[in-house]
Amino acid sequence: MSTAVLSLGANLGDRAATLRSALAALSADGLVAHSDLYETPPWGPVEQPPYLNAIAVVRGGRDARGWLERAHELEQAAGRTREVRWGARTLDVDVVTVSGDDGQPVRSDDPELTLPHPRAHERAFVLVPWLAVDPAAALPGRGVVRDLLALLDPADVAAVVRWEPEPEPRP
Repeated sequence: MSTAVLSLGANLGDRAATLRSALAALSADGLVAHSDLYETPPWGPVEQPPYLNAIAVVRGGRDARGWLERAHELEQAAGRTREVRWGARTLDVDVVTVSGDDGQPVRSDDPELTLPHPRAHERAFVLVPWLAVDPAAALPGRGVVRDLLALLDPADVAAVVRWEPEPEPRP
């Protein structure tokens, strides 16, 4: 039984519905916990709308490659296309870290699945929701998530804001 931390993001279409649908689908895979939704500015060189992001912790019979395949299945179900690197997307699911049956982190240098995720420690949109789900979270080889957040630009951390849906207009 492995445990994986997955980062989910969406910035096209009904972002909240897409993330909620992916989280609901993960409940069949052993969803242990998930964060609230957080609105974040886009990351990378391509101009695009803001993202909603979340973290999911899942535990099940998949190995690291199996979690990557599940991430791709969720993206495909949401209509994800891969035309522009770091471009806008209906759903992006990254495998941040995987621990094996023994609780030890899985390491991989495979270009298709580098574990732990090689840039997670630089991304407030991953670390803020992860810390909210697990105050003791640690990124293997990098350190405790709380400490990693302290190393980031405070403006980047402050830009990750818990998302509240707009209230329905009253008749």
